[in-house]
Amino acid sequence: MGLGGTELTGLERAWLKLVRPTGIILFRRNIVDAAQTRALLNEATSLCAAHSFRCVDLEGGSVDRLRNALTPMPSAQAVANAAQQSGDTGLIRQHGELVARAVKAFGFNTTLAPVLDLALPASAKVMGTRAAAATVEGVVEYGRHFLAGLTAQGIVGCGKHFPGLGGGTLDSHLETPSINRTLRELNRKDLAPYHELRNELPMIMVNHAAYPKTPGGDRPASVSPFWIATVLRKQIGYHGFIFSDDLEMGGILKFLPIEHAAIAAIRAGIDLLEICHSPELILRACESLIVEAERSTVFRNLLLTRARKVSIKRKGLFTGNASAALSARQFEALRKRILGFNKTIVKAQPAQEAKPE
Repeated sequence: MGLGGTELTGLERAWLKLVRPTGIILFRRNIVDAAQTRALLNEATSLCAAHSFRCVDLEGGSVDRLRNALTPMPSAQAVANAAQQSGDTGLIRQHGELVARAVKAFGFNTTLAPVLDLALPASAKVMGTRAAAATVEGVVEYGRHFLAGLTAQGIVGCGKHFPGLGGGTLDSHLETPSINRTLRELNRKDLAPYHELRNELPMIMVNHAAYPKTPGGDRPASVSPFWIATVLRKQIGYHGFIFSDDLEMGGILKFLPIEHAAIAAIRAGIDLLEICHSPELILRACESLIVEAERSTVFRNLLLTRARKVSIKRKGLFTGNASAALSARQFEALRKRILGFNKTIVKAQPAQEAKPE
């Protein structure tokens, strides 16, 4: 669940105690500096379930919640291009390690990256430089080395946005994209990174797009048993956490009210529901799950089983994963290291693309 500002309000303390969510996600609106962010995370997660997720979106480039409080991080696409030009995949791992060091410095244990969508022309205006490459091989290479960098620093990553937004022309923050790729196309391309990286991804985020030329039909993937239970769990054989994209987004709320979306997502196989801001929507979603559990023994048992599984796996994921605060000298050294990495990435770009992120 998300928070409104840089300090907890009385209302937020009340609903955190009531709901006891499994984690917190922060955005630029919540982050001033490392000390303030750590204090906010510590207080908020003290009211959450044990071994909480402390999430932030730090991909680099346009999605970088720490850019003002630390320094901008280069995008996935810039790093992937630099690695290809130089023949040095170590640049990608270094990107993952620097992202991990940055989020640790602010007290997070999870970054919602890497993006595993294909950088296709259809989605270029929406995705920008977030997608690393246009080919399956390029996406897998970037994802694998980036995840290795995160893992080396004890930070959890999250592959997104399953089953793939590369063919989308609409922003799912606002609308429900309808991606007209066949199941055969998706299997050969968009889904291939998930097959390749299934054992290296602690979490996978499911998007709110619909795929009408597949058995998923017009239903957003985030509430689709076909995409989650059949494809991701059974066909791909994924055993990690399955995470919904933000349930406040227009891509899902224009299809279902949040009460129905929360229930449908759990039934479809989602483990963790993400609601990034509104206390009203958070409480409406929570209440809908309780009411449905009271009405249906089957749904109640599903919730209990899913909750036990998530609790056990989360405890193993975050045991011993706390990070100490950096001294002012260490923080400045990290900032300079990121600045130096940015310069390396810019120098490695083709001349016409050599510009800072």
